[in-house]
Amino acid sequence: MTEFSVLDLVPVREGGTLGAAFSEAADFAQAAERAGCKRFWVAEHHGMNGIAGGATAVVLAHIGHATSTIRIGSGGIMLPNHNPFVIAEQFGTLDALFPGRVDCGLGRAPGADGRIAHALRKDPRAAAENFPQDVVELRSLFAGDSALPIRPTPGHGANVEMWMLGSSLFGAQLAAQLGMPYAFASHFAPDHLDAALELYRRNFRPSEACEKPHAMAAMTLFAAPTEEEAELLASSQQQSFVRLRTGNPGQLPPPIADYRASLPMQAQMMLDHLSQASAIGTPDMVRDKVHAFIRRTRADEIVFSGATFDPAARTRSLELAMDALAA
Repeated sequence: MTEFSVLDLVPVREGGTLGAAFSEAADFAQAAERAGCKRFWVAEHHGMNGIAGGATAVVLAHIGHATSTIRIGSGGIMLPNHNPFVIAEQFGTLDALFPGRVDCGLGRAPGADGRIAHALRKDPRAAAENFPQDVVELRSLFAGDSALPIRPTPGHGANVEMWMLGSSLFGAQLAAQLGMPYAFASHFAPDHLDAALELYRRNFRPSEACEKPHAMAAMTLFAAPTEEEAELLASSQQQSFVRLRTGNPGQLPPPIADYRASLPMQAQMMLDHLSQASAIGTPDMVRDKVHAFIRRTRADEIVFSGATFDPAARTRSLELAMDALAA
């Protein structure tokens, strides 16, 4: 049976504050827990005034204290930005605070442009090349490998579930080789979804942590009582995406009626391309689209993403979708 989870970028609304964004993220995590979602993940992004999840482990501690049963984790930590030892300490701390509830999803992308690598004192090319070795090192730190010259405390022997994230074939191949669960970012990069999942399942090597392939795929989700209302809710995130792709990112804007129709053809085609991994509409429409996506991907889990200008609308969207899927 397919399980459902949530990916949150911790959006900062136009006219809103960082404090409000963090409070709204905690409220949303509580709603996801009540709705029966398995995980609540936060993504690492830097230098973007509309996304507040840069200090991912700190945000997860906030989310963890606001919840009690849902798994919390990174979707993901961009490991080339970090030292594996420090990540082991951060997520080891989370595991000590919230035992048995912590995931560490890892990605190879920097989470922003080259200025971030400079700010973090990182060589982006070397960091990307070292990514596989850093993943193995982090796993050894969590496993409590006795051969390590120094032990992270917290972190040594922590019960953290490690995931590989990706939007290309590279992450799928590495996840298969290392025997890790794999999550594909199809909500914003659907091109290689089918090929990546096929490659992952075909080449998977069982590990102590993961005996068989376990695949997650991401979808954009907006559910509302009417299709028109759902499209209106989606327009805030669509505006943000178009702005990002055209080099003008910012805070999450208010919704605009008939937004897609106002766009030039190229921007409409860009949003249409993403719609293959989205479910926007009434609860019944969303249910049917999610089920069709599951049949296509055979995913073990679906993770939903979707930011709304009104935080209450985001909670209601998730509740409507989860009720429909349960029915």
